Amino acid sequence: MTAIDRTGTVAVVGTGTMGQGIAQVALLAGHPVRLYDVAPGRAGTAVDAIAVRLDRLVEKGRLTAEERDAARGRLGAVTELGGLADARLVVEAILEELGAKQQLFTALESVVSEDCLLATNTSSLSVTAVGGALSRPGRLVGLHFFNPAPLLPLVEVVSGFATDEAAAKCAHDTAAAWGKTPVRCADTPGFIVNRVARPFYAEAFRLYEERAADPATIDAVLRESGGFRMGPFELTDLIGQDVNEAVTRSVWESCFHDPRFTPSLAQRRLVESGLHGRKSGRGWYAYGEGESRPEPHTAEPRKAPATVGVHGDLGPAAVLAELIAEAGIEVTRDRTSFVSEGFIALPGGTRLTLTDGSAATTDLSGTHIRFDLALDYRTATRIALAPSDLVSPEALSDAIGLFQALGKQVSVIDDVPGMIVARTVAMLADFATEAVARAVAGAEDVDTAMRLGVNYPRGPLEWADELGAGWVRRVLWGLDDAYPTGRYVPSQPLLRRATAEGKLFSS
Repeated sequence: MTAIDRTGTVAVVGTGTMGQGIAQVALLAGHPVRLYDVAPGRAGTAVDAIAVRLDRLVEKGRLTAEERDAARGRLGAVTELGGLADARLVVEAILEELGAKQQLFTALESVVSEDCLLATNTSSLSVTAVGGALSRPGRLVGLHFFNPAPLLPLVEVVSGFATDEAAAKCAHDTAAAWGKTPVRCADTPGFIVNRVARPFYAEAFRLYEERAADPATIDAVLRESGGFRMGPFELTDLIGQDVNEAVTRSVWESCFHDPRFTPSLAQRRLVESGLHGRKSGRGWYAYGEGESRPEPHTAEPRKAPATVGVHGDLGPAAVLAELIAEAGIEVTRDRTSFVSEGFIALPGGTRLTLTDGSAATTDLSGTHIRFDLALDYRTATRIALAPSDLVSPEALSDAIGLFQALGKQVSVIDDVPGMIVARTVAMLADFATEAVARAVAGAEDVDTAMRLGVNYPRGPLEWADELGAGWVRRVLWGLDDAYPTGRYVPSQPLLRRATAEGKLFSS
């Protein structure tokens, strides 16, 4: 099999938002498209809705009137499954219930031809289990589109345990022919995106539960320092707390309650209260008329110190020495004494150190203020600081003023291990590294999926390469020491990568 010819009919079963979106993608790629829904009249309503969207594309100049008319002529609804007999591809987009999907595909087997490709758009169920009821499970593949399907480019092509390679390749090539960016992955809980992305939400919710910072501040730090397009609280409000929590719970249960995937009690309470986010008018934030978004905690303007010292290697934050000098602050460098951890020395002796996964208060080498990781310290507009319990107000004021002199807004948070961006990125990098080692997907596909599927500023594996696996390991070791539950134990693939990296640099 290669890509399905554009003359081949594509059928979509289930005509909700996702089903309509997939149908529109196939239609604009040139295929005849047939819609079916078990609810009487719903498929016809979906045809009308797609026609309206085609009109809007014409109004926006993205489609000509002739192309619209031709597409309308290729689109139709059927009232019985038998009306899909000539389909070359059937994409299922019904409710997320295993029994319902199995029943549908079993019925389709007696309707469509033997060379018809069957695809499920499931986001949380096992493709292997869906195909388990079929007489020919080899032609069933996962085609996981992201919502809204006409706009988002990523499609996860999921091979179940019994999926034929020819079927998976056909699905991949067809998605590519439709202008999408397909990535191949194995049938594992959450596939690529919903598996690797769990820490982005989980770490933020845990920080909130520990009262390290409020949702608005955590969101702002991840956006303005970490470079993420949206923070986890605003993003889950957009997705729907019920939907996001259900995916988390599904992955956790499918992974036999692995502590790394443990759901959030705070999010569960939101769901139980019916506070599902934007669609319900309230989630982590309120969305009613006249409601305004809470502002992140931002420190008042402070005076910067006239001089600071830079000792040792600042690692991923090395550019800070340049930025401080460019801001007109005198920088003295100590290149004679060896220090295991680079730091910026404030006038009173307090050390500013990049978080290493441990809390500042537990560091016995001196009085510390931790600062968080940034995607790019030069362009970041916000930095989070976490002072030790022993830090004086004057030292904290100097630290705030120093970063403000670099053009950054400063959010002071509680002294929690790993802070916000660093612990999130370290966990994402570890999850991605393990996913590749377990043959969930190739490294390039994992990074592509995370950039396109959830708009991460950098693929987690690319991020790990830049930071160094040794740095990621150190942060996770610090977190595991602080929280000895198994949640933060570095994966064996990451440990091997860090060891190899260390030997490479020492040779």
